[in-house]
Amino acid sequence: MKHKKETEDFNTEEPQTPRHTEDFNTEEPQTPRHTGSDGVMIRRSRAAAVVFVLLCVLLLTARIILCATFTQERQQLKTKITNLTQERDQLLTDNMNLTEERQQLLTNNRNLKEERDQLKSERIDLQKKFADGLKCHQSTLYFFSSEKKNWTESRRYCRERGADLIIINNREEQDFVGNISVGSGHFWIGLTDVEEEDRWKWVDGSTLTSGFWKSGQPNNQGNEDCVNTHSSGWFDTECDSSLKWICEKSILK
Repeated sequence: MKHKKETEDFNTEEPQTPRHTEDFNTEEPQTPRHTGSDGVMIRRSRAAAVVFVLLCVLLLTARIILCATFTQERQQLKTKITNLTQERDQLLTDNMNLTEERQQLLTNNRNLKEERDQLKSERIDLQKKFADGLKCHQSTLYFFSSEKKNWTESRRYCRERGADLIIINNREEQDFVGNISVGSGHFWIGLTDVEEEDRWKWVDGSTLTSGFWKSGQPNNQGNEDCVNTHSSGWFDTECDSSLKWICEKSILK
């Protein structure tokens, strides 16, 4: 009986659904845990992309600015170089001009020294040639002859010695000649009207404008076409007359 009861009890027991099946059928679908992390990653990626684009824009802008600044500075540098080159060329030109001027001054100075030495030499020669008759007044040497010749020969004598018959330009020179010639007679001077009557000309070709004639001179008697000086003044005389003469030479020429 006891066995039978146990059989009944066994038969009356309700069949049970396996737990794992029930649990499987009743479980609700779940969203994967990593879905929130993906959203954050997407937002971060977008933000990074925006930052990257902004950085690219900034870099491009900076590059454009730097390029423009570099171009401007390069142009300014080229302008400065051009200006400096022009200034250098101008300085070189000025230096060259100054060098040429210096050389010209040196040449002029050398020429002046040579002329000075030449004048000294000529003065010495004149002193030797004219001996005791040589006189000096201001910047001119005068030779008062002691012998006599006609006007043409007297002039030839002077010219052969680098001088010429005297040209009296002013009262001071006339007084100088007159004081020396006192008591020495008459001396030929470089004045004549042999080319045209009454048109008195000096030996350098200039025309007489005013003179120091003796009262009553020139009297134009005969062929008195040449002039001599005396302490009392000038006289017109025949050119073939034999008189002393005065040679003149500037020491500045």
